[in-house]
Amino acid sequence: MSGRPQRVLVTSPRTRAARRPRRPVTREIDEQTGLGEVYMRSLIRSQLRLGLGVCAALGVVAGGLPLLFGLVPELREIRLGGLPLAWLLLAGLVYPAFVLCGRWYVRQAERNERDFADLVDRDT
Repeated sequence: MSGRPQRVLVTSPRTRAARRPRRPVTREIDEQTGLGEVYMRSLIRSQLRLGLGVCAALGVVAGGLPLLFGLVPELREIRLGGLPLAWLLLAGLVYPAFVLCGRWYVRQAERNERDFADLVDRDT
């Protein structure tokens, strides 16, 4: 025989010990535990980030037009079809941009909620 000791299998006498039951994430959220708060904060943070992004984009568009007309006064005098360019840009750019951004926001917010629901359902 070689000088190596023989391998010994060590087992616990409590192999059938009761494990702590796994709690579903929805219960964590309902009971407002620390883990549930983390999940909810992540959803709220993603919705807030989305909302701030949409507001910033619309702010650039809506705030950029007066800035553009203030920096380039010649644009104030331009008329197309008898209407001032500023009015046409407001009617043709800003309001449709509001509608499109609103529609995009709703779709993204619903996607965030769907992803959250999938995450919660997957962890149960």
